[in-house]
Amino acid sequence: MDGNKDSTLKSILSCNCPKCHHGKMFEKGRISKPSSLFSMNKRCENCHQSFEPEPGFYFGAMFISYAFNTALFITVWILLKTFYPDYSLTMLLITISLAAILALPMIFRLSRSIWIAIFIPFKKESDPSRDQSAA
Repeated sequence: MDGNKDSTLKSILSCNCPKCHHGKMFEKGRISKPSSLFSMNKRCENCHQSFEPEPGFYFGAMFISYAFNTALFITVWILLKTFYPDYSLTMLLITISLAAILALPMIFRLSRSIWIAIFIPFKKESDPSRDQSAA
């Protein structure tokens, strides 16, 4: 392995193509246009891997998202209980809701990136930098 270049974990965290680890899975989102935060590219601009192998492919990513949200809710609850022991139910619900809304784009992207990486393996031959370094 060539340093972190071939790292699947790095590819997942940066939401890059699981096959070549170079192309971006998501279009660049803007805060001014929240719907753009969830826009995916149709395929990798580098190796042309489809990011939607079949209709409904990402339904399984909801389970990963559920796990992340559960961890987020528990973390927020523990922090609130630690730093503000006399919290009310209203404060807990508002704090958890705010944390969930702010983390939504990150959790959405990360859960989809993990889900597709489970099914599409990395292939070194799809890496264009290997072709240039071999020449």
